[in-house]
Amino acid sequence: MNISLKGKNALVGGSSKGIGAAIAKQLAASGASVTLMARSEGRMQELVREMDRSQGQKHQFLSVDFTDFEAYKSKIARYFETNTVDILVNNTQGPEGGGALEKKVEDYQNAFDLLFKSVVYTTELALKHMQEQQWGRIINIASISVKEPLNYLALSNTIRAAVVTWAKSLAYDVAKDGITVNSTLTGYFDTDRIAQLNSKKAEKMGVSPDEVRSNMEEQVPVKRIGDPKEYGYLVTFLASEQAAFITGTHIPIDGGLLKSL
Repeated sequence: MNISLKGKNALVGGSSKGIGAAIAKQLAASGASVTLMARSEGRMQELVREMDRSQGQKHQFLSVDFTDFEAYKSKIARYFETNTVDILVNNTQGPEGGGALEKKVEDYQNAFDLLFKSVVYTTELALKHMQEQQWGRIINIASISVKEPLNYLALSNTIRAAVVTWAKSLAYDVAKDGITVNSTLTGYFDTDRIAQLNSKKAEKMGVSPDEVRSNMEEQVPVKRIGDPKEYGYLVTFLASEQAAFITGTHIPIDGGLLKSL
């Protein structure tokens, strides 16, 4: 499928590495001008230099810390004073792992600021332009754990579930404006985040990280961990004209296999 996003502006959160970087690269390869948004200026500078510019794209980056909501709120508001976004990819780093008995109410509040408030606030800022032009794409990077909670990710399970139900509600409200809202439920992909979680799990279980990874691969129908590039392909499709009738969906994607719609 030939997807053209020429002339579109995209804002991609958590895009200095991993899934976010893969999404940014693929959106750029399809013609979009991309603003990267993450903490690591060094990585984003490198990525901006690497991304496709063959269709006149202009890429930039915004250095933010999603863990400090008030500071993030100020920075992103200033960004939207001089920029408009046609494609918004809401993505942040995940909160610290751990079970429900390990977490305090303050931990849930911090996770709420990180995963929910940042998404809702950024979307509110992006929507004005989308509604004016009667076109827009909002894509939330969530987790398969909202459907099948993982006991070692209590914070993520809880708050990401709130994000996808909010997104479903928003989808109905803005569909008439030509705006789609979808959430992709991330499964097992080869990222630093998975490696960190596997190391912690291995330590708790008294096994090696390689054994944890092997067990993980066995749970995936295609018997491998997904390549972030594959995730970039999916999000780029959701950002396209071809996906105009897909909205309000939660799309589980696990190990490179699109499991269901």
